[in-house]
Amino acid sequence: MRMFIDPLAVYLHRDPIDFRVGIDGLAARVEQEMALSPLTGALFIFTNRRRDRVKILYWDQTGFALWLKRLEAARFAWPRKVSEAVLTLSEDQLQWLLAGYDITLMKPHPSLVYQRVS
Repeated sequence: MRMFIDPLAVYLHRDPIDFRVGIDGLAARVEQEMALSPLTGALFIFTNRRRDRVKILYWDQTGFALWLKRLEAARFAWPRKVSEAVLTLSEDQLQWLLAGYDITLMKPHPSLVYQRVS
């Protein structure tokens, strides 16, 4: 699923949250628990305890928007065995997460830097 915005960054909140929390509560969590500003245009991703729902909060210069996805018969492969409470994701990793892939297992080849070719 492609989103209709071009985010500056994508941040994932590792621990599950109470999904009764709305925009104001999520924005407060971004500031207090993630130590980030919710007004940057970045995407902030949250899940519930059952990992069958995802909320994505973002600021689009005119107000906050909140996107919700609910899985009917599966769970998101949420990265839980990581030490960081906040993970920075690429847009591709976000798409993989929303499609059901375990992003902690998907690693790209390392970048190579050469000074010369011969």
